[in-house]
Amino acid sequence: MKLISIIEHHWDSMPTQQIMLTTFGLIMGLAVAALLTQLILSAGASLATVTFSALTYVVIGYIGMQIGYRRYNSSSKRLSKLRKRLQKHGASSLIDDSSFLLDDDDEADDDPTLKPAGAPSKLLDTSVIIDGRILDIVKTGFIEGDLIVPEFVLAELRHIADSGDSLRRARGRRGLDVLTKLQQELKNPIIINETDYHDIDEVDVKLLRLCRDLGATVVTNDYNLNKVAGVTGISVLNINDLANAIKPMLMAGEELTVQIVREGKEPGQGVAYLDDGTMIVVENGRRYVGESAAVVVTTVLQTSAGRMIFTKLKTMDEKAG
Repeated sequence: MKLISIIEHHWDSMPTQQIMLTTFGLIMGLAVAALLTQLILSAGASLATVTFSALTYVVIGYIGMQIGYRRYNSSSKRLSKLRKRLQKHGASSLIDDSSFLLDDDDEADDDPTLKPAGAPSKLLDTSVIIDGRILDIVKTGFIEGDLIVPEFVLAELRHIADSGDSLRRARGRRGLDVLTKLQQELKNPIIINETDYHDIDEVDVKLLRLCRDLGATVVTNDYNLNKVAGVTGISVLNINDLANAIKPMLMAGEELTVQIVREGKEPGQGVAYLDDGTMIVVENGRRYVGESAAVVVTTVLQTSAGRMIFTKLKTMDEKAG
């Protein structure tokens, strides 16, 4: 009974098209197995031939089912491309171009407008949606390929948006607003993937499993998910890494004019910030709190929390008192 229950849960999580392709693959596998067993049994019925025939049905049937199961993803991609072409060019353009019927390997570069070469699909996790920066990044064109949001990520966002905690609820609603804008404002709207894994509880683990199955890249700003994805060989784009990469480079000896906003942790230090939020520690800058001061960069320190810049005052003339 437990095995039957597991099978039912697994089939309930599969989209209708995937069930149809899996069933078709099973039928074709059984048909091939039937032909092979006829040849086997023609040698005479015996315990060995009957046993081998039974194994043939099981093995060939299973192979056919797996082929149908795995072909769903490629078929889904082709249907998605067909839908985009219908929306972009109209149905008449398909009469003269049947490239969407080709296998994945044959269609890779036939029409670069369908999918840029070397641009795998991107799966968005909950953290990067709530963060919100993904919307502007996608608009700039730095991220290529289809944007996919799994149904289980969408469910987690809804759960957060319905939270009793006001801050958590606000974060969830912001994430849903970001998804709405991604759907409405982008040239190619996001794709909601209905695949689920009922044998897995953790959303992050489901996300990595789906990335592996689709050959996709996960987009996140979650430090732990980023590390796990790297260890398991799954391609990952970290928004925080991108933010750090595009910060302006500063070298020792460069001069800056900064607004010192508060005292530092060490005696006499002042603290300022760049426009991107990078902290600047100013030696002997405590007396200039609330004022602008010219400083010279002495050290640039990169830490796991971000970048820190240590400076000293350009002039040695300090305020009295």
